[in-house]
Amino acid sequence: MVETRRIALAQIAPRLGALDQNLGRHHELIDAARAAGADLVVFPELGLTGYQLQDLAAEVAMRLDDPRLATLAGRTRGLSAVVSFVEESADHRLFIAAALLEDGELRHIHRKLFLPTYGLFDERRFFAAGDVLRATPSRLGVGVGLAVCEDFWHLPVAELLALDGAQILINVSSSPGRDLAATNEVGLGTATSWRTIMRTFAQLTTSFVVFVNRVGVEESISFWGGSEVIGPTGELVFGAPLFDEGLFVGDIVLDDIRRERIALPLLRDERPELLGRELARVIAERAGLAPDSTAEPGSQDGLDVAPELPPGRPIGFASPPDPLRRRRRAAGPRSVKPA
Repeated sequence: MVETRRIALAQIAPRLGALDQNLGRHHELIDAARAAGADLVVFPELGLTGYQLQDLAAEVAMRLDDPRLATLAGRTRGLSAVVSFVEESADHRLFIAAALLEDGELRHIHRKLFLPTYGLFDERRFFAAGDVLRATPSRLGVGVGLAVCEDFWHLPVAELLALDGAQILINVSSSPGRDLAATNEVGLGTATSWRTIMRTFAQLTTSFVVFVNRVGVEESISFWGGSEVIGPTGELVFGAPLFDEGLFVGDIVLDDIRRERIALPLLRDERPELLGRELARVIAERAGLAPDSTAEPGSQDGLDVAPELPPGRPIGFASPPDPLRRRRRAAGPRSVKPA
């Protein structure tokens, strides 16, 4: 028998700061996903709060023991859901979090590891960065790995999740649309970049990749949607359109993971002991705890090249004036006696 799982992509436009209203929308879509026979429904990054929170972040934050989160988890009898919100820790730090809810319980929590602070983003100003990355068992019958948006723009995340047992990698995102150009795959540079990343990670880890991105507009920033499920061969299984809100449902075949991992054993042949040893060396060298094995002889700690002579005259600038010549010009012409 072919073992399948039905996945629902909840490509929504949450209202900024309207936690209760967004919670209600999540309840509705979880019920709709169950009615559609879904085994898993995935919501986008900060789908419970909206993205451009800034100083609103503390007002909409929830602890993991918040009754509203428990009520939402109670809605997941017989299915799995991934939701995202602002989590407040016991020591009052705020995190962008994604949670796996299953059979009425909070099964796993992931705190966003990499907080972008460039371009349109200023997350590090308002949120703390997570420091734990783990895959988790799931009622789906396979390991699940959660990541949040920018996490997937850093190479180790997908690899570590797959090595830790994940066979379905789930990335929830609030990606704004940028770089409108007809030269890109779909006329949107952001979508082209994300599709390249997802296909690469799916193929290199021989895993399913589920990407759910929000839609709508906040503070003049437009979010483009384009949620997708990519198979372990790197091919598109099904996806949602750009910019349209909705619940989009499709099936995956779990046997595809086994077939691809046997035919293309890239994950089997990874060398985590090599990676760990070399990373330990790089960390020690960068911290000045060990000599830099790639630096030039004579270089200072933390530098790749040896100190050189003071910089010479910049290209394109005249030579500094000679003080003696300047005094001579100020004194005027001199008379010379004939021989």
